[in-house]
Amino acid sequence: MKFTNIALFAAAAGSAAAAPASSHAKRASPFKWFGVSESGAEFGQTNLPGVYGTDYIFPDTNAIQTLKGKGMNIFRVPFLMERLVPGSLTGSFDSAYLGKLTSVVKAITDTGAHAVLDPHNYGRYNGNIISSTDNFKTFWQNVAGEFASNDLVIFDTNNEYHDMDQTLVLNLNQAAINGIRAAGATSQYIFVEGNSYTGAWTWVDVNDNLKDLTDPQDKIVYEMHQYLDSDGSGTSETCVSTTIGKERVTGATQWLKDNKKVGVLGEFAGGVNDQCKTAVTGMLSYLGENSGVWMGAMWWAAGPWWGDYIYSMEPTSGTAYTGMMSTLEPYLL
Repeated sequence: MKFTNIALFAAAAGSAAAAPASSHAKRASPFKWFGVSESGAEFGQTNLPGVYGTDYIFPDTNAIQTLKGKGMNIFRVPFLMERLVPGSLTGSFDSAYLGKLTSVVKAITDTGAHAVLDPHNYGRYNGNIISSTDNFKTFWQNVAGEFASNDLVIFDTNNEYHDMDQTLVLNLNQAAINGIRAAGATSQYIFVEGNSYTGAWTWVDVNDNLKDLTDPQDKIVYEMHQYLDSDGSGTSETCVSTTIGKERVTGATQWLKDNKKVGVLGEFAGGVNDQCKTAVTGMLSYLGENSGVWMGAMWWAAGPWWGDYIYSMEPTSGTAYTGMMSTLEPYLL
């Protein structure tokens, strides 16, 4: 989801209590992963570094347990690079912020679920496009070094690069891969994102050069995002049509097949209404039919400060938690 929308929704800070996790029978999901982004640590982007509990919050691990009990097995954890390394990209960690991030990641992976580390920075640091691939490699080598022993951690190179030189996006992704592997993190998957907000519907036209990325461990997963409103921004609960979900991921699916790559839908959502439920079902069913190239999907978003946000998956009262879970249930694990 675009930066401006994060800033908008972050202003509406509410809270939701989490119910105890419940057990469930194993389902026949077509996916390896199905889960949600756990938002909060990236809130308050106009106030840096900001104050914990006032400008930003970390996810509620009890709520994560509830969603794990429902059958979700992957949780993407957005955070801000400026808070983790406030001095410079290559500088030392803020110990308090790192400690909270590490605690959430451990709570997720202790359940057997995957935790996706997501610098939610749009290819920027302190508002400026990241141009130094060397510095980006160092950042990722330092971060990966903290989590290299945890096989259930996944590294997401950066959230939604946009309005950037396409070769730079390729080179930043490659630098991240190189840094992660140099840290000794050799068992983990790496999610790479593309330009133009990493949209699936524009992937073929914009991000074709990312097929040239290399990884000695062969664990690259192409992360794409897809919303179903008119401009694909995820700001409206109105979906274009009942078939728009499948339509917007068809080209990217063929690209993955043609290039012998695999992908994950790192963000998706639709409003709690019949048209969107049909569109979401059509999209997920299509991805499932092509599970040879699609490894899973993550809803946007859960988190304790979403309040009555149209896509909130936060237990127990989030709009999507109460209104969309039955639609998602066939894909849960």
